[in-house]
Amino acid sequence: MPLLAARSSERSVPVWFVTSDDWQTRAAALPPMAAAFARASGFEPRAGRHCILPDAEGGLAGVLFAIEAADARYVDPFLAGKLATILPAGLYRFADALPGGAPAAELAALGWCLSAYRFTRYKAQAGEAPRLVCPDGVDAARVTRMAEGVTLARDLVNTPANDMGPGALEKAVQDLAARHGATCSSIMGDELLAQNFPLIHAVGRAAEEAPRLVDFSWGPEDGLKVTLVGKGVCFDTGGLDIKPSIAMLLMKKDMAGAATALALAHMIMDAKLPVRLRVLVPIVENSIAGNAFRPGDVYPSRKGLNVEIGNTDAEGRLILADALSLAAEENPALLFDFATLTGAARVALGPDLPPFYTDDDALAAEIAGTGTRVHDPVWRMPLWEPYDSLLDGKISQLNNVSNGPFAGSITAALFLRRFAEGAGAWVHFDIYGWMPSTKPGRPEGGETQTARLLYELLERRVQKQA
Repeated sequence: MPLLAARSSERSVPVWFVTSDDWQTRAAALPPMAAAFARASGFEPRAGRHCILPDAEGGLAGVLFAIEAADARYVDPFLAGKLATILPAGLYRFADALPGGAPAAELAALGWCLSAYRFTRYKAQAGEAPRLVCPDGVDAARVTRMAEGVTLARDLVNTPANDMGPGALEKAVQDLAARHGATCSSIMGDELLAQNFPLIHAVGRAAEEAPRLVDFSWGPEDGLKVTLVGKGVCFDTGGLDIKPSIAMLLMKKDMAGAATALALAHMIMDAKLPVRLRVLVPIVENSIAGNAFRPGDVYPSRKGLNVEIGNTDAEGRLILADALSLAAEENPALLFDFATLTGAARVALGPDLPPFYTDDDALAAEIAGTGTRVHDPVWRMPLWEPYDSLLDGKISQLNNVSNGPFAGSITAALFLRRFAEGAGAWVHFDIYGWMPSTKPGRPEGGETQTARLLYELLERRVQKQA
């Protein structure tokens, strides 16, 4: 049953929003019994608190929910989504306009849908989730589209590697392409060498399931050329530079870049945006075996640069390098890549705020502003030229890691930039792909970062061109 419902004759329970500033006034306007019940229940108008009010027959008269005052230092636009996790099953409606008008109502409705997400592949969800009448002025199809994309990605990231290996992730890409009528192809195993993708092959060859590159295209040939590249490392042991066990626990999420690319692709295709979309997903498992790639090895890349392996745990940038080279050969107007690439990014900005890198200042400003507006935040980091020499190889053109412990996220982005030459504009997102704890709209577990902001950005661009 859809979480967002159209207005109908079915009775819906009103949700009244209150703040610490207007609570006394709002309480006076409630039916006397409801106001008395709220006071007797000890309801306090602190953000996130709620109170279910009964009617005279013992049913639900309404729900009080406290939100931040408009002048609060930080206002979480997903806060109302918390209601989807605490209310009993039924149909509800926002009885008040939220500060911020229709955009705020859209984010609140989206927060409701995203908060209600549960990963049910191995354990069924108990009970029925509450539903929300789509607020006035909000496009229910648009909200549903974004929620579907996020749900797709979350499900992929949350699935453990025994059920989300290279073959399963390839099928997920193929299924999405087929759903939207896209043209899809795959290159697998030693055929990667024959078609000049040596880095993808080197990283994935030690795994039981062969490495592969999945490629699909959709949309009008004369549309804005947009290419998405997502890191699809289904599990990362670190390779011969093996990770400690604690660092391996969440490595099922190392394909969150691929999941993000698919989430965004779904939003674009479902909305039928007039763009020429291409999605490239290099898929591997970084495993240990006798034929695993080694520290000190040197491998050619599709671009022709020889890459010295300084660390086998920096494998994501290697598979992205070959995929970005392929993408750049087509000279897309916009080339976006997504990867759970560095722990350094988490140290700098934490799990909620992905850094992004680009040489295009105007596009960077557009990305940052859009992320703030749609509550999908990012932070621009510099492609600092003096650090580029840290990637110089000793016996080849470059190393896959820098020669020191500093600026790990920046040097990773500088490595990737060498392979994206030819695109009109290239942007790299170093995402985390995981929520360590539950927040409104963002349950603990796999998470999609940057997909919604880029969907909004592309939607606005094509609207301006129309």
